Amino acid sequence: MFIAVDLVRLVELLQFPFMQRALLGGVLLGLLGGLLGSFAILRQLSFFSHTVGHAALLGIVLGVLLNLDPTLTLLPFTVFFGLAVIYLIAQTDLWSDTVLNIVFSASLAVAVIALSFIQGYRGSLMNLLFGDILAITTKDLILSLAVLVVSAVSLGLTLRAQVLLTLHEEMAKAQGVAVRSHRIWFIVLLSLAVAIAIKAVGVLLVNAFLVIPAATAKLLSQKFAAFVLLSTAIGALSAVLGILLSAAQNLASGPSIVVAQFALFVIAVALFRLRRLPSPSERGAGVH
Repeated sequence: MFIAVDLVRLVELLQFPFMQRALLGGVLLGLLGGLLGSFAILRQLSFFSHTVGHAALLGIVLGVLLNLDPTLTLLPFTVFFGLAVIYLIAQTDLWSDTVLNIVFSASLAVAVIALSFIQGYRGSLMNLLFGDILAITTKDLILSLAVLVVSAVSLGLTLRAQVLLTLHEEMAKAQGVAVRSHRIWFIVLLSLAVAIAIKAVGVLLVNAFLVIPAATAKLLSQKFAAFVLLSTAIGALSAVLGILLSAAQNLASGPSIVVAQFALFVIAVALFRLRRLPSPSERGAGVH
């Protein structure tokens, strides 16, 4: 009876435009997160996206303080911040995770202080932290589609160079790949993806949107092309499952999406372990 009531409620909700926009936005963002996340985790940029995601809060606060649409400040700020972090890492002898931790902490502290100067905006803090994909607009959909298309086309046209850069940077340099240019462009794409995904899953959970689908796909695939395609598919599927769960049970949309991603990850871990178990014949051979 409980499930039936939830299904009826879900079918009713699917008739509303905001729910349809949320599902379409979830698919677009899931595809984008899975695509860029597959390259990001192999390039060990997981914590970079985490840092940029939290720093994006400062970009949103700046937009509010300047009485501008936060989206207009969030996107350029996030890209500028991402490039600035990479430049800062290159200027020091410190480990990259050390610099990222410093920048992450400082930017988050400044954002929290800046929030104290904004009157009447604190009620939206939960949406900033955990996201609300049900509030996604047509403008957000167009922006998500644009970044997805640009990412897919640019990575597709430079796939050989991207694969070399991802799997073996020294070989990429030896074969004449413009490593610095490709790295900067990927940072721009990754920063844009983080910025537009914040509305869906929030500042605190945006890194999961990029990392978990890619990590799940890595457990299930052996070849690079299959890994990238599977990562994008898992990203889209988990977004849809999370939104439907959120609508059916009246739960927060951002955390619901991440829970769906984690559930698929746990299933992948179980399949990975089963695949690694020795067959009966191999176990028998081991006894002898």
